[in-house]
Amino acid sequence: MRLGFVSTRFAGLDGVSLEAAKWAAIYRRLGHEVVYCAGERDAAAEPGCTVPEMHFAHPTVRALQRAAFGPEPPEPGWRDALTRLAQRLRRAVREFLDAFQVDVLIIENALAIPMNVALGMALHQVLAETGIPAVGHHHDFYWERARFRANRISDILEASFPPALPNLRHVVINTLAQRALHQRRGITSVVVPNVWDFRQAAAGLDEVGRGVRPALGLGPRDLLVLQPTRVIPRKGIEHAVDLVAALNRHPRGLHGYRAVLVISHPAGDEGFDYLRTLEARARDAGVPLLYAAARFGPRRGHGPHGPVFSLADAYLAADFITYPSLYEGFGNAFLEAVYYRLPLLVNRYPVYDADIRPKGFDVVEMNGAITPAVVDAARDVLLDPVRRRAMTEWNYARGWVHFSYEAIEPTLRALLTPQPLSAARSL
Repeated sequence: MRLGFVSTRFAGLDGVSLEAAKWAAIYRRLGHEVVYCAGERDAAAEPGCTVPEMHFAHPTVRALQRAAFGPEPPEPGWRDALTRLAQRLRRAVREFLDAFQVDVLIIENALAIPMNVALGMALHQVLAETGIPAVGHHHDFYWERARFRANRISDILEASFPPALPNLRHVVINTLAQRALHQRRGITSVVVPNVWDFRQAAAGLDEVGRGVRPALGLGPRDLLVLQPTRVIPRKGIEHAVDLVAALNRHPRGLHGYRAVLVISHPAGDEGFDYLRTLEARARDAGVPLLYAAARFGPRRGHGPHGPVFSLADAYLAADFITYPSLYEGFGNAFLEAVYYRLPLLVNRYPVYDADIRPKGFDVVEMNGAITPAVVDAARDVLLDPVRRRAMTEWNYARGWVHFSYEAIEPTLRALLTPQPLSAARSL
């Protein structure tokens, strides 16, 4: 079959792009072809077509999003403009389906969270008109985000995010979302968690990878504490700052080492105020904080500031991972840390408690605050190689069992078959 992946973007290090790439890899292993349509595509999202107005950052889209969700009164006629954009995107999606002879449409989050309302409307129309078999891969819903609660489009949200159509199968990434979707909309869904290719062993440090620490200005006595997430408030990065501050002033010391907090992913998706707040907090606490988004990307290359390293390079250079999120749809960075055999700090966000913690992983846990016990646990695993190896090897084995490509392959295969799926399936 030829599978058409559609979203606002397939580029960068956001969770939707990363998970879509994993699904595509699994489907290719199963012998299917994959094509893409989005507002932005990187080199990995080929072949396909780019429709700029699908991207949530397009000026036209931003203006309409402000009209739908912003505090200021919108300009007259904005609903008509929204409808016109939806019609343009509808035509673009139809052209994509025809040009690439798509058999099944896989819609990545565009029918769940209204980052581009017009795109959701357009996809709803295309599915209703054509009857094409489709899978909605829903990573997070609008009711999970405070910024979408006050809106002027409740009718559209109820109809299209997501729509209830006989040709659309719904996939969510955690059991909490599965229950909420059924309670709110009466829609049944299948749980497919985020995954990692544990069968493919991680590469070791090569000459390029060994350049990460010098490029960041880190010396042999620096401990690289990596925060591998975008810089947005729900990531709880202030807790990572607090942890590093506490480690560096620990009464028993760090055996001559210094912990340095490195943020590998960009700010900007929700503005830059949060980054500035973190930088001020780090200065006040004396924490060495490196915002290094310009140094890391999906793959190696060169940028205006020198070499650009891959996300894998960041993990291979790291000593410890912080993941103090307040909310996550699942937890990409958690699985990445497990795959790269790194110890990590995890805040007990709701999905972690519901779907990950019961699997028996061994991590440094916090419950909303950095306590002395949390700091001691992080210090111990940083300085004790025996404890570190026991933790990371155990976690790798747990990850392979529960969150590998092989774990979800039967469900992905079944999504393309006419037989009904068990909505209660939870991996």
